[in-house]
Amino acid sequence: MDVFAVPGLPEIREGDDLAALIRDRVDLRPGDVVCVASTVVSKAEGRVYDFDDFPPGPRAREIADRLEAATGESKDPRFAQAVLEESTEMILEEPFLLTATRFGHIGVNAGIDRSNVPAGDLLLLPKRPAASADRIRDGLPADRVVVTDTCGRPFRHGQRGVAIGWAGLPASRDWRGESDRDGRELGVTVQNVVDELAAAANLIAGEGDGGTPVVVVRDFTFGDHDGSDAHFRDVEDDLVRQALRDWTYDGGNGGAGSDDTTGGDDGTGGEDGGGGEGGD
Repeated sequence: MDVFAVPGLPEIREGDDLAALIRDRVDLRPGDVVCVASTVVSKAEGRVYDFDDFPPGPRAREIADRLEAATGESKDPRFAQAVLEESTEMILEEPFLLTATRFGHIGVNAGIDRSNVPAGDLLLLPKRPAASADRIRDGLPADRVVVTDTCGRPFRHGQRGVAIGWAGLPASRDWRGESDRDGRELGVTVQNVVDELAAAANLIAGEGDGGTPVVVVRDFTFGDHDGSDAHFRDVEDDLVRQALRDWTYDGGNGGAGSDDTTGGDDGTGGEDGGGGEGGD
């Protein structure tokens, strides 16, 4: 398997044809997986906003005040309003905002980014990343596309690439019913392929101002396995999400995890958002 970045992409603006820009810069093959950072997808789809587009309501002001009390840092209630509008559930409201987005992803601040946004204050995630992946795929000779983002993980430091939308391949491959090296039948192994492809792409894409927003994975073989598009856990099956609903922040005495765990570099979980997309 070969993984390489697509060079020379310009700053992406609303209305740009991402597929054409990619197609003009790399010789793609039908079996390639094209991993595209959510930041450039959002920019092309006009998801750049100013703070003033989100006049704060009472709940946003209350959340901002609570975050300020918890972290000792001033919080803009307009940012809290943007997070509220992009979320279906506020799973945690302090010491950072952990939310469920409208397409099922759970992350800090609804994935809203404040870095790499030269034309505004805020960059929102694509409204429907799976549909975005489909549109990009329609314009490429490659038949598989993954829209990626970066986020932290519970129980581990640091961030990694994850998939938030995909087209042309299942999200996971199912090893259940097959045998391990000792002949025992596998009973639980379902491999999240799109997340692993996103993580591989993020290693090549890099972070900060040297990042590149599009990476190609060549010669990846799904294999003769059953596949599934199950990716985001249903609420009924998500024991961690259920537990967090009943959890209360205790002011830092054994409370929430570190900022690395939550996906950012400050006590809010990182308003300046993800990486691997800085070179657009």
